[in-house]
Amino acid sequence: MTDLTLAALGWSEDFQSQLDVGEFEATPPARLCDVHRDRVQALTPDGEFTLTLPGDLQAGDLAVGDWVLFDPAEHRITRALERRSILRRRAAGTVLMHQLIAANVDTLMIVTSCNADFNPARLERYLTLAASSDTTPLIVLTKADLVDNGAEFIARAEALSPHVRAITLDARDPAALAALLPWLKPGATVALVGSSGVGKSTILNGLTGEASETQGNRKGDSKGRHTTTARSLRPTRSGAWLIDTPGMRSLGMSDSGDGIDRVFSDLTELATQCKFSDCAHQSEPGCAIQAAIKAGDVDPDRFRRWEKLLAEDRFNSETPSEARARKRGFTKKVRSSVQGKRGRQGQ
Repeated sequence: MTDLTLAALGWSEDFQSQLDVGEFEATPPARLCDVHRDRVQALTPDGEFTLTLPGDLQAGDLAVGDWVLFDPAEHRITRALERRSILRRRAAGTVLMHQLIAANVDTLMIVTSCNADFNPARLERYLTLAASSDTTPLIVLTKADLVDNGAEFIARAEALSPHVRAITLDARDPAALAALLPWLKPGATVALVGSSGVGKSTILNGLTGEASETQGNRKGDSKGRHTTTARSLRPTRSGAWLIDTPGMRSLGMSDSGDGIDRVFSDLTELATQCKFSDCAHQSEPGCAIQAAIKAGDVDPDRFRRWEKLLAEDRFNSETPSEARARKRGFTKKVRSSVQGKRGRQGQ
């Protein structure tokens, strides 16, 4: 891309309104295109710069797609601007921390394939990720030529949430990529997510004109090899920006209650019709969800996936004090149950 403007980089009034008088000239804005341990790469209308971090800011606090202000004399970040959206997941480990995936994303392009990789539970996690960050989700189904009816996969994908659109395409056909243009307007930002080997790198190559490494599926299954190892912001032929992400083996939920409610809005609405406000949706009388399952209006597998995500989100979102209180409550419940059993046996 040549002759870049701030608008072409994705700058908008959301960011302009955060600047004080004179701040724009003294510390101009830049958009992060790569994040390293002790420095970042940033794009500006004047070109790409390497910026260092101030003492109160760590690389883990920043994400590809972030907007920052910097000192042009020292090439040092002065402050990071508030984001319009942030994609993040729970980091591995026992400490409640989040790993930033990408910032200021307009569309989350969830790439999967019409084969064994099509996994409703995984797709619902990505949809929750999008809903939690107010990012528009788009499911891109590749390898439709391997199945008899690609429209069936579109229907299955769009049935996962009332807020998602799904399309099929042949990632190897440059002409087919034109179907993605409505989401690739100049200045827009799209993040690519999905398992390895489903065609993410092929899509990226077609949209950007680059030649990043691609690898086929492993012999004996439909799972691919990892080809992307780091996130970066790349320009597309249409003027949009693309953030490719490594294939994520896990996508832990935490602080995602609102996103789960939006993806499973049908179940959330049904739950309000239960007889008891604290209904566990198991065997309680007057449970609207169990009634819908028996009537064939709700997929029991979808219900179980909803329960699993809610439980995981509650567990991962609790503070240390909440975790201790939960464990104490569980211990008391066990003791009470054991004492009650002993009492009955002594009668």
